[in-house]
Amino acid sequence: MPEFPKYGGLQFKSIAVTVEKEGTKYIKTDLKGSQLLQSSQLNKGTAFSTKERELFHLIGLLPHSVETLDDQLQRAYQQFSLQSDDLQKNIFLNNLYNTNETLFFRLIREHIQEMMPIVYTPTAGLAIQRYSDEFRKPRGIYLSYPEREHIHEILDHWAEDEIDLIVLTDSEQILGIGDQGANGIGISVAKQVVYTLCAGINPRRMLPIMIDVGTNNSRLLEDPFYLGWRHPRISQEEYHHFVEVVIEAINDKFPRVFLQWEDFGKKNARHHLDRYQDRMCTFNDDIQGTGAVAMAALLNALEVTGTPLSHHRVLIYGAGTAGCGIADQIWEQMVKEGLNHEEAYRRFWLIDRQGLVTSAREEIDYFKAPYARPSAEIACWGSGDDPGKLLDVVRNVHPTILIGTSTVQGAFTRKVITTMASQVEHPIIFPLSNPLTLVEAVPDDLIRWTGGKALVATGSPFNDVNFRGKSYPVAQCNNALIFPGLGLGVISSQAERVTAGMMDAATQALASSAEEEDIQRLLPDVSHLMEVSKNIGMAVAQQAILEGVACCQDNDVESLVESNIWEPVYRPYKPLKMPAK
Repeated sequence: MPEFPKYGGLQFKSIAVTVEKEGTKYIKTDLKGSQLLQSSQLNKGTAFSTKERELFHLIGLLPHSVETLDDQLQRAYQQFSLQSDDLQKNIFLNNLYNTNETLFFRLIREHIQEMMPIVYTPTAGLAIQRYSDEFRKPRGIYLSYPEREHIHEILDHWAEDEIDLIVLTDSEQILGIGDQGANGIGISVAKQVVYTLCAGINPRRMLPIMIDVGTNNSRLLEDPFYLGWRHPRISQEEYHHFVEVVIEAINDKFPRVFLQWEDFGKKNARHHLDRYQDRMCTFNDDIQGTGAVAMAALLNALEVTGTPLSHHRVLIYGAGTAGCGIADQIWEQMVKEGLNHEEAYRRFWLIDRQGLVTSAREEIDYFKAPYARPSAEIACWGSGDDPGKLLDVVRNVHPTILIGTSTVQGAFTRKVITTMASQVEHPIIFPLSNPLTLVEAVPDDLIRWTGGKALVATGSPFNDVNFRGKSYPVAQCNNALIFPGLGLGVISSQAERVTAGMMDAATQALASSAEEEDIQRLLPDVSHLMEVSKNIGMAVAQQAILEGVACCQDNDVESLVESNIWEPVYRPYKPLKMPAK
């Protein structure tokens, strides 16, 4: 794969990568002067050598001193540290991204534990809400409904034809903060940043796309700075027709692309995955990614408890896209371990805004229906204070696994947790809602309320808990642990589809990446993301080859994956046409 093909947003004559006899990679380009400095993909700033400054007409356009990338890193980190709050740090990093892409990725990789929460969860949610207010530079493609007759033409405006990965959103349900309209392109950009940081996916071969079909967020519609289409969301019939047009156009323009659906509403998210997963190489992070990372943490929790999964009772509080995606992953694992389909469904209790999902409902989303409890079940519980609600279900079901994807802050109350802990030796409790202001319970409370018995994983980052002189690890069920490695494996193998077997291979590889000496942490730390993603990438690529869905049949999977990892380093530059002597 070429490292520098063409660039979206600038019509370059040509850029090429050449490997000299001595093995050094050179970037060859005909850009020069201010045009070269304005290209965030090629700009090296003060790191252009004296010779490069002569060849590319940069003398006088830069300060005299020539710096190394390490010199620039020190200054950039100091500038980052001087920002007043997390939003300002996010804005600073985005400005750096728009100025010098290599320095941006190298800086975050050097400080990934500190900066990952700034570019991704949880600060990304705040940045998306402020997207129109803080707008500096467009990034990606906006497909707005009023331009629906010109989708092919709009995609052709993107100068790059060789795209490996697209993150597509309609922004209906962003990170627990709901409908964010056109501002939601920020989540597509953030995901692609994580793909590069954690798996080395080439940033020049990814494309964020926003489907702007209006917004039902009245605050945005009334905001004078809002940049999206000022219109309520279109009807479902219009919407599905528009999505079909978009997908057909994407397939025509990028026939071998890996497409990730991101932050669609619960009904549309499931609909799109079901409709298109057999027509293209596609994946939904909110459904499959969330389910896979939670399943990996659960597999390690089962190692601690010593109880087979088929013996557990699973209560999921928040039966939306993420909650049902997690339920599906656990259900599939139960079936693999020997339960029949109906037996496995009977191990689940799902709660949504209406309470416990039961067969008594007149209308049930089709993806929830298999988990509906018999309506007679609640009748046998007696007269509880809050029939069918969380505490009542915990009191009667005796769940061993409690997972929160509700975005209801504090929903896991002390009474709920102590009731659960009184019935279970080692309660497995995963409050996964983001951002921090919407989490069902904080780890410190969960450890104290259970006397240190709980095994805890959260969606947002938390420090380990000190209780009675002992440190209790808190795993972060961060999707960044799974989707970058999956994408690396898909791209490396040139897979035509994402299969259930490939998702299972990713889950098992993630679970096995946890430190054996500290299995109670349940998941590896984010500081190990690059190594984890590489392991997942190899497992996914190997599975794709075994299942016959890979276009690449290279048996040396490790070399195959490594050859697709982009590194944020400066290459020496040479003019595409050397000047006459």
